Amino acid sequence: MASHIVGYPRMGPKRELKFALESFWDGKTNAADLEKTAKELRLAIWKQMADAGVTYIPSNTFSFYDQVLDTSALVGAVPSRYGWSGGEVGFDTYFSMARGNAKQPAMEMTKWFDTNYHYIVPELGPDVKFTLSSRKVVREYEEAKEQGIETVPVIVGPVSYLLLAKPAKGVSKGFDLLNLLDSLLPVYRQVLTELEKAGAKWVQFDEPALVLDLEAHKLDAFQKAYQSLGANSTGIKLLVETYFADIPAEAYRVLVGLENVAAIGLDLVRGFSTLSLIREVGLPGDKLLFAGVVDGRNIWANDLTSSLSTLEDLEKTLGKGKVIPSTSCSLLHTAVDLKNETKLDAELKSWLAFAAQKVVEVVALANALDGKKNEDFFAASATAQASRRSSSRVHNEAVKKATYALHGLDHRRAVPVVVRLDEQQKHLKLPILPTTTIGSFPQTPELRRVRREVKSNKITEEEYVEAIKAEIARVVKLQEELDIDVLVHGEPERNDMVEYFGEQLQGFVFTVNGWVQSYGSRCVKPPIIYGDVSRPKAMTVEWSKYSQSLTARPMKGMLTGPVTILNWSFVRNDQPRSITCLQIALSIKDEVEDLEAGGIQVIQIDEAALREGLPLRKAEQAHYLDWAVHAFRITTSGVKDTTQIHTHMCYSNFNDIIHSIINMDADVITIENSRSDEKLLSVFKEGVTYAAGIGPGVYDIHSPRIPDTEEMADRIRKMLAVLESKVLWVNPDCGLKTRKYQEVVPALTHMVEAAKILRAELASTN
Repeated sequence: MASHIVGYPRMGPKRELKFALESFWDGKTNAADLEKTAKELRLAIWKQMADAGVTYIPSNTFSFYDQVLDTSALVGAVPSRYGWSGGEVGFDTYFSMARGNAKQPAMEMTKWFDTNYHYIVPELGPDVKFTLSSRKVVREYEEAKEQGIETVPVIVGPVSYLLLAKPAKGVSKGFDLLNLLDSLLPVYRQVLTELEKAGAKWVQFDEPALVLDLEAHKLDAFQKAYQSLGANSTGIKLLVETYFADIPAEAYRVLVGLENVAAIGLDLVRGFSTLSLIREVGLPGDKLLFAGVVDGRNIWANDLTSSLSTLEDLEKTLGKGKVIPSTSCSLLHTAVDLKNETKLDAELKSWLAFAAQKVVEVVALANALDGKKNEDFFAASATAQASRRSSSRVHNEAVKKATYALHGLDHRRAVPVVVRLDEQQKHLKLPILPTTTIGSFPQTPELRRVRREVKSNKITEEEYVEAIKAEIARVVKLQEELDIDVLVHGEPERNDMVEYFGEQLQGFVFTVNGWVQSYGSRCVKPPIIYGDVSRPKAMTVEWSKYSQSLTARPMKGMLTGPVTILNWSFVRNDQPRSITCLQIALSIKDEVEDLEAGGIQVIQIDEAALREGLPLRKAEQAHYLDWAVHAFRITTSGVKDTTQIHTHMCYSNFNDIIHSIINMDADVITIENSRSDEKLLSVFKEGVTYAAGIGPGVYDIHSPRIPDTEEMADRIRKMLAVLESKVLWVNPDCGLKTRKYQEVVPALTHMVEAAKILRAELASTN
């Protein structure tokens, strides 16, 4: 029986690609070394799937940075500022687009749909000249074929590519990027021709945009695209893959009506009601359904009996041999291999499946659908499912009771934010355009070594504490020398902004090698929320009190908010996500109130991932925003008016949820701005009034580039054109943990200088 995998993690089981990339960027290794590591990883992945018995093995899902950036390279959509003159897009150009260089900023980066993965946003305009500029997709197919492995090349589909792009600088906002489809399709046809010559039998086009609420002309674009692509090929079959949500009825009818498409792939985990649509509308007899029943976005073992029942039901509806078991989406979004987890206990481990195990699950389901069911494998699955449902480690009645008591309450601070800010200023006495950073400072090799050594008992707890205190003192002194107004302690004790808290909360468990790519070489190790959440004791208070003791300036207490902890974790799937989020909110509320009692006057509760959890379908968004914003307000509902609450949000498009952000009722919000060309500021130009403090980032910390003082001053001037000076803060886009001190010190120096220049300009006009 046939089986299919949509895509696979590319970093390697122990982040081999991450270290190879960073070594290359640091000039310690060359391009040949990087290519060697990449090839070894690709071959290992293909062999693993072939050995497991997967029929449709994906290729071209490997990337040195991002699959959308790869597509821009494929079609020659390179912004002119990078000086590319044609030919194959090489590493210099490719990584300049992703990371920026000494002379030019990087391209915008934003979230891939509602995941924690970031993609590089294409910049397109009417003058773009699409041309085949990378043979990567063909090379990787040939590479696998040389090893005797037949693969399905995977390419971001042409319509989703255009819908994920943005107009290039200087291009009218009203320009419809779908107007570029006619000039883009010839390159896609050329790729198909080359793949067909190389011997490819199938090509998978990822078109996740099909699950969005699309207007008629956008749906028409899919018909146009695949009529063109299918007509060009006689010996190659096309699979159009969608994922992340239910596909709308209109889009489903368009998809199944594409005459030149041999198969469609649907997410039946997050798009469970799609099953009704399949039964109602059906599927033409000449098409296959790649049924995504194994969750590509979480780490829970599949309920094989339930999934097999779904597949059998589909087969009864569509016919024998028409249903191909698959993952719900690429396994890029889950951890790599459970066999590398040596510290999880046997019971908990039996509840889990990482990418390697999900491959085995897909094949087992395919075999069972073909009448070759592995009874032992299915019995073990059923035992694990029953164990998880009944385990006392999962359920805490006191937590459940406290959580359900929250319903029907508003948890809004009684005094309006404008009044609170006046009270806070009397205590804080900050200058106009106050400067701050987002929280973290560079995580040096020495810091990482100290944390490793205390975990492995190579140094004592006392030695660890002294080392962390020394680093905090260094960071505080540096910020005072830079003349930053509101300080942070730099978070040297924290491995990750979510993991640090999850390690101290009940209901969480952690992996050793459960890494997931966030962007480029950046990987995160999401906690696993397996049970009801509670806080046994204070988590940050002593570090914050120590940090405040070192300075007379305000020191921010630094916390991660409940929505971000939820969205950046692997979350239990046996209760609504909203309930789990409220449980986390109660724990963070306790921490906030303990910080305040400890003398901390400014507390930042990061909600970097608020928008990330927004459902893709508009009809579901209001419900999510309601409980997510409520969860944040719970955390701050018990503090005094004089305690200033900050929050921070990362790379995403916030303009369409600005009213929900206002409804969070924070005193100050810092938010990404610089890498997206001040896109955030447009919402204020359109008349949205924001009474609280706000700090749109003045420089991009995800690039090694160091903007000069005047560039940052100019950004502040743009902000002042739409925001009142009394509410504006000056800060970087995000935390500084991924940067080096030789980048951070000059960048922050320029930032403070820019703020002082603007203070002088404002004073001279008053």
